[in-house]
Amino acid sequence: MGNRCAVIGIGQTRYTTKRQDVSIAGLVREAALRALEDAGLTFKDIDAVVIGKAPDLFEGVMMPEAYLADALGAAGKPMMRVHTAGSVGGSTGLVGASLIQGGVHERVLVVAYEKQSESNATWALSTHLPYNASLVVGAGGYFAPHIREYMRRSGAPDHIGTLVAVKDRQNALKNPYAHLRIPGIDRAMVESTPMLWEPIRYLETCPSSDGACAMVLAAESAVTGRPAWVHGTAMRSEPIFRAGRDTVNPQGGKDCAADVYRQAGITDPRREIDVAEVYVPFSWYEPMWLENLGFAAENEGWKLTEAGCTALDGDTPWNASGGVLSSNPIGASGLIRFAEAALQVRGMAGEHQVEGARTALGHAYGGGAQFFAMWIVGADKP
Repeated sequence: MGNRCAVIGIGQTRYTTKRQDVSIAGLVREAALRALEDAGLTFKDIDAVVIGKAPDLFEGVMMPEAYLADALGAAGKPMMRVHTAGSVGGSTGLVGASLIQGGVHERVLVVAYEKQSESNATWALSTHLPYNASLVVGAGGYFAPHIREYMRRSGAPDHIGTLVAVKDRQNALKNPYAHLRIPGIDRAMVESTPMLWEPIRYLETCPSSDGACAMVLAAESAVTGRPAWVHGTAMRSEPIFRAGRDTVNPQGGKDCAADVYRQAGITDPRREIDVAEVYVPFSWYEPMWLENLGFAAENEGWKLTEAGCTALDGDTPWNASGGVLSSNPIGASGLIRFAEAALQVRGMAGEHQVEGARTALGHAYGGGAQFFAMWIVGADKP
């Protein structure tokens, strides 16, 4: 894997519907300054910046990395833009880590963001004439058939998605940065909300959030404070319309997980990973990804959810922060998963800290469930 890499600083903005008090530049700078403060550093100590976001079409700002260089202290320094659809936050973290592992730089600032209040992601993701007749509206319209097929294959009862929606929003009440903080949320509340894309109800889907996340990554010789050590990194992709492609349990996800587990020496993820931050934008994707990532056998993932195994006090906590279901600045959502995993093994996750967490998984996916990015971080040096 090359040189050792560690997370030494993490910064997040609060996630909300509209951050009207800041521009995009102000938003990313807020997260970056918090990460630098956590690491005990300044912009002068950073060798390079890696920035990620979802499609430029969302906010209509082309090549935003050029516009944001000054705000991120990158004038005169190497700066790289990453884009892999919804998984871009995770991919941004991995690109930054590779610059450390390859010996190119000693300290790298990685930043990802989205300001959905200045865009319309749902309609940006809905194809239209003259390019194509629109058959879906937004990401939910695309993924709903995959969820229905999972329900058919596995025999999962209708209420499983509701259980995930309630669990993650209850976790979000312990996270001061979370967008959706809904006191008293329960199954009845979720089941009373409108059906958007059958079987996905309104409270079974992610919000549209403004926000940014940043991390400072360092080589072993430049580590400060309490680090989270990177034990494994992996990215995979697959063609969206490949013949015979399994959209319910994508091969790219399975291959990515197998690679990152191999690097980290993990053979039984459910037993060896203390906490996982997994990209679940629609509640049914928890049981689906439990299977894709090897935490459960095929068609058995929903049983872990139903048994409470993924709850904060379960034997394999998933999305202790509230996850994407509670905060979704699209370009940053994957990096938030990576950052929250690192906070857990640093023992700095606050009220949603999983007691004794030493090893954590960060996961992101994007496109038509075709792009995957994952890392394993640990409290101990690899």
